Amino acid sequence: MFFHETIARSLRAEGVTTIFGVMGDANLYMMDSFADLDDTQFISTSNEAGAITAANGYARVTGGLGVACVTHGPALTNTLTGLVESVKDRTPVLLVAGDTAVVDRDNFQNIAQREVVVPTGAGFEQVRAADTVAEDVAVAVRRALSERRPIVLNVPIEFQWETVEHAASSPRWAPIQAVRPAEQALEDAVAVIATARRPLVLAGQGVDSPEARTAVARLAHRIGAPLGTTLRGRDSFRDDPHNIGIVGTISHEVALDVIGDADTVIAFGAGLNKWTTMEGSVLAGRRVVQVDVDRDALHRNGSVDAVVLGDAGVTAGELVEMLDAIEVPSTGFASPELAARLTERRDDGFVDRGGDGTVDLRSAMIAIENAFPRDRALVYDGGRFIFNAFALFHVEKPRDYVHTVNFGSIGLGMGNAIGAAVGTQRPTLLVTGDGGFMLGGLAEFNTAVRHGLDLVVAVFNDGAYGAEHIQFRRKDLDPTRSTFDWPDFAPVAESLGARGYTVRSSDDLHRALAELPNRDRPVLLDIKLDPDSVDSAGH
Repeated sequence: MFFHETIARSLRAEGVTTIFGVMGDANLYMMDSFADLDDTQFISTSNEAGAITAANGYARVTGGLGVACVTHGPALTNTLTGLVESVKDRTPVLLVAGDTAVVDRDNFQNIAQREVVVPTGAGFEQVRAADTVAEDVAVAVRRALSERRPIVLNVPIEFQWETVEHAASSPRWAPIQAVRPAEQALEDAVAVIATARRPLVLAGQGVDSPEARTAVARLAHRIGAPLGTTLRGRDSFRDDPHNIGIVGTISHEVALDVIGDADTVIAFGAGLNKWTTMEGSVLAGRRVVQVDVDRDALHRNGSVDAVVLGDAGVTAGELVEMLDAIEVPSTGFASPELAARLTERRDDGFVDRGGDGTVDLRSAMIAIENAFPRDRALVYDGGRFIFNAFALFHVEKPRDYVHTVNFGSIGLGMGNAIGAAVGTQRPTLLVTGDGGFMLGGLAEFNTAVRHGLDLVVAVFNDGAYGAEHIQFRRKDLDPTRSTFDWPDFAPVAESLGARGYTVRSSDDLHRALAELPNRDRPVLLDIKLDPDSVDSAGH
């Protein structure tokens, strides 16, 4: 068969059923062949930046591989910011990139594609010959999954119409297996935990299965410890009476009291970065146990008292058995009084700062959170609104949350939301700002319309680049250079085939939210804010 048919079949043999991309000279035949296979879909995006971020969002919510495909030259360079985001996010993504013919040195889209990719931190695999493609695809997939980063598979255009004998390569990816920790490491951890009087159990995104979350919660209950999470592990213990929520710079007041009183932190699958540890203050003066299946994560952000290389669930179960064997008593730090304080605290304990023609950011977020289905995917773009969004929106389980600001870029939310909507086949909520929507969301919003995705986009629109606006204000400078006279987004959304609502008051918002259950296409809420009334500090 032709090469373009072989590469399509090779991708399908590796379990790939969905590819996001933009067609061009060097990839249109192989993507056409892929889409013709049974149980496959090619999701055409408006641009290559949207394709790579959609693959990232798909990988995050499915826990598997996200795949994108683009042609050569400028198509590849359009993916670079998304590649860096996926590298920093440690997301397994395969980017199949066409390349110009080796003999065509005058092609105006020529670029040294390996040299472009490598500085992003992504890996690079070359299709070596037409008849090695099955093996080359298998190697690229294995690398993306095992190295947990994007791998670019480079495919020269001249192979497309060569005929080859198709022979599927054996899959080279071994499914993740629970790692049992070493006995001495467990004993070291128990020695720390047994002497704790006010322990706090902290879970990160490494606690990524229901079984692991159950095991970690069981350990916390066994020793009488409150449960907290990193931002990426958010809502792991949402219904637990002693769940203090996110630990770090956006912790609420009750959580801060618990963190301040704790004498021991037992961290599972958490990198303990400066945001989680509040520049190290969460760990300072406390004994720390760190459990992670990733050897590189141990001690990465500072020395701790005991490290355990092992699966979170397996390790937590082993620790409970050892604590039971030596009859270590519960500490009672997770007290009924703490449970009562957590039940009583409210997110809406603030003065609403809505004004003439604008709404309060926090009030709007709480209203949307209460109106939107709990079983949904949640995606944030970057922007000044995000600190409040981190605290006020929730998910059913951590995998439903897609974090898009690992590179500090705005404009990556829409692509990730498309990937999340495709990957979950459930309602997806994108929380974005006006700048991020105009930078990276407008064109891809129509992609969501074309593919009939269940997507609701909440644009928190202060008519400005908010972070820059507040810097001008703080220095008593004129902020007008950071402001924009955007068009009303609701009519724009309608023109793109969606539903659009302009929100200038709480009544406008509640009317729009009341119509959400009847939505039959993507929805955009253009929520007008006063840039001088946006609280960017969160709680």
